[in-house]
Amino acid sequence: MKHLPNHGLYVPLKTPQRGERWSETKIILVSFLCILIPAAILMTLPVFSVSGLSFIDALFTATSAISVTGLGVVDTGTHFTLSGQVLLLILMQIGGLGQMTLSAVLLYMFGLRMSLRQQSLTQEALGQNKVVNLHRLIKHIVIFALISECIGTLILAIRWVPEFGWQKGMFTALFHAVSAFNNAGFSLFSDSLTQFNSEPWVLFTIAGLFIIGGLGFTVVSDLHRNFSKGVFKGIKHLQLHSKIMLVATPCLLAFGTVMFWLLESDNVTTLGALSTGEQWLASFFQSATMRTAGFNTVDLSQLTHPTILIMILLMLIGAGSTSTGGGIKVSTFVVAMTATWSFLRQRNHVALFQRTIEPQTVTKCLAIIVVSGLMLTLAMFLLMITEQASFVSIMFETISAFATVGVSGGLTAELTEGGKLIMVVVMITGRIGPLTLAYMLARPKPSKLKYPDGNVLAG
Repeated sequence: MKHLPNHGLYVPLKTPQRGERWSETKIILVSFLCILIPAAILMTLPVFSVSGLSFIDALFTATSAISVTGLGVVDTGTHFTLSGQVLLLILMQIGGLGQMTLSAVLLYMFGLRMSLRQQSLTQEALGQNKVVNLHRLIKHIVIFALISECIGTLILAIRWVPEFGWQKGMFTALFHAVSAFNNAGFSLFSDSLTQFNSEPWVLFTIAGLFIIGGLGFTVVSDLHRNFSKGVFKGIKHLQLHSKIMLVATPCLLAFGTVMFWLLESDNVTTLGALSTGEQWLASFFQSATMRTAGFNTVDLSQLTHPTILIMILLMLIGAGSTSTGGGIKVSTFVVAMTATWSFLRQRNHVALFQRTIEPQTVTKCLAIIVVSGLMLTLAMFLLMITEQASFVSIMFETISAFATVGVSGGLTAELTEGGKLIMVVVMITGRIGPLTLAYMLARPKPSKLKYPDGNVLAG
């Protein structure tokens, strides 16, 4: 039997029993768990927490960090030691870049070559559907992430170093910069960023980091390619995915900002007590953070039900593909809405920006929405059995976990052990992707057999 070495964080591509190649979905899931389980075990050690952490709580926290969700069953700033906070920071960075990218980085660092299988997996994880120089692409991704986080750290340090001193101020700035860029939502402050709700310097820096991180590395790479000698060639030269993201992202931000202000400006427990400028700043930040960032500057438990519904919608849509964010993805939502509009207008093709979208892509987007809906329904049903909480609270918290947003209305801290395990599965599913998990469970077997057409009454 030929021996296949285990490269980096990857597992052998053949099982000992049958000698069959592992599917991409199994490799992604197993490589995720290979980081998660050891991290959870480490978090139970006394050196990482002030008063100790049970394995369930450690598993929940590690999952939240590596899936860049940000939900926590304990207070990050007071419960974890400096070592524990550093461990969280590392997990957030791994989760944001992705375990496939990390594997490639480690292989390149040790001078090892990637197998064709690994190149294919990494290329798919980074959203590249054509032959590219992976070494150069990954190098650009890592450099871009580190530069963005360093700039964010320096800007935030200007605010926090004078208050906390050099050591604590710089670490606080670094922690929040990494957390923001990777859309993780972990904060060292017990009230997240509520105490800074009137400070544009902090809020615009944090928001800028998670908006850039949420665009996706594919979009950033495409923008970089279209700059020639410092001059942008124009949006018409960008890929279709980049055009969708660059148009849809500001539209969603504006929609969320206006709706949040309209629905909460008279609510004295959220925006009502703020000045007009502070209300718009808080509304913008909440609109941006609900797209998988996880920070908050107002008390989310005091939101009105209409606002919660808008926030749930934004959480479900999420950020961009191949980004540090979650959700069903902006492009998935846009394609599904465009397909629906094309059907209503009786058009034969789905088109955006004078480009026809392949039927397989449209079907995939619709499948992602359906599978996500089914998984969310199952998770909410199970939580209704294990938890004594309102339907609205369970829905908000479940979708926050699934979309890897991390905002909480207070339910997470009160979860039972069964509820925590359910949420762990929800966070893993949300980060890996519901369709990826469905592929693994369904064991798809492509077939070239086509049966005669049949008529089905719909609607």
